[in-house]
Amino acid sequence: MADWFSTPLSRQLRYGIYVIFCILLVLLAACSSSGSASTGSTPTPKPTPSPIPTPNVPAVSKVLTTYKGHSGPVISAQWSPDGTRIASCGNDGTVQVWTASDGKTIWNTSIDRYAFALAWSPDGKKLVGGGSSSSLFVLDAANGHQLATYQGQGAFIEGLAWSPNGQFIASGSQDDTVMVWDVTTGKSTLTYKGHSDAVAHVAWSPDGTKIASASHDGTVQVWNAKDGHLLLTYKDHNAPVWQVAWSPDGTKIASGTGSAGASGPVTDNNAAKVWNAATGQTLLSIPAASGQVYALAWSHDGKRIASGDGQNVYVWDAASGKMALSYKGHTGDVFMLAWSPDDKYIASASTDGTVQVWQPQL
Repeated sequence: MADWFSTPLSRQLRYGIYVIFCILLVLLAACSSSGSASTGSTPTPKPTPSPIPTPNVPAVSKVLTTYKGHSGPVISAQWSPDGTRIASCGNDGTVQVWTASDGKTIWNTSIDRYAFALAWSPDGKKLVGGGSSSSLFVLDAANGHQLATYQGQGAFIEGLAWSPNGQFIASGSQDDTVMVWDVTTGKSTLTYKGHSDAVAHVAWSPDGTKIASASHDGTVQVWNAKDGHLLLTYKDHNAPVWQVAWSPDGTKIASGTGSAGASGPVTDNNAAKVWNAATGQTLLSIPAASGQVYALAWSHDGKRIASGDGQNVYVWDAASGKMALSYKGHTGDVFMLAWSPDDKYIASASTDGTVQVWQPQL
């Protein structure tokens, strides 16, 4: 036997057996390592997942179109009923109409030293504008030609709204009154004198039977559009009210606090509120995060509200008040907001001299 292992052939066999033994050891070690990882003793590191955004951090929207046709602060902007055009007015005294898709000016006309308010007729054929001369100017929406002038209010016009049936216009003024005008005759049919300070904004109820008026006296008043009978006074803001908007179904009203004009800026109680239009019960209160709430707009589907909060715009759920989106494209206070008829876009008018169109979808 000893002689057999000492031969050259036996040495080759021993070397082969040695190599095979080494290979078996390596395989056994690999299996042992794999088994240990599977039992959790030495887990294999996994990539760290991306953090999930918290519900309190709203998404951010970006500008699609910026309109720079005005030479000063822009106070109002409104979509045409068909969604193809936007009308805007401002401290340069002009009303301008431009294409919503690309911001190209269609026409530009001067109506006053300052132009503070405007509104489209429901059929999109006319516009009404008003400002520092206390007159209302009815314009042809196709070319800007002046069709009529209504006179009789005692001070600057700050709010304008066309009735849903197109037969009347409501105007709010710094003389503390709201006047209702018959479009056919150009005559005033009603003067509402329920406020004790300037009326900053007016809004017709969707059924056309009531008007809500927001005032620097700190109230929103709801009254009968036919006879001026006061139905409800909302006092929960405790600060001058700048903006008011009805929900599409007419059951709720949103309102917000902002500057009181000659009375100075508001520093406390800045908020957007949603309340019951029949009882005045506050349903939601959204404190202003970065400024005064000059602008509010309810989406046409009734699900969302956009509010101008200083230079920023926030879109929030109309039922829960949960913030969904923010827009921070402006460098001046946002004074007016308007949803496109299909709710796909928002136009925001600002003291930075621009109107910006952006997309609120998440």
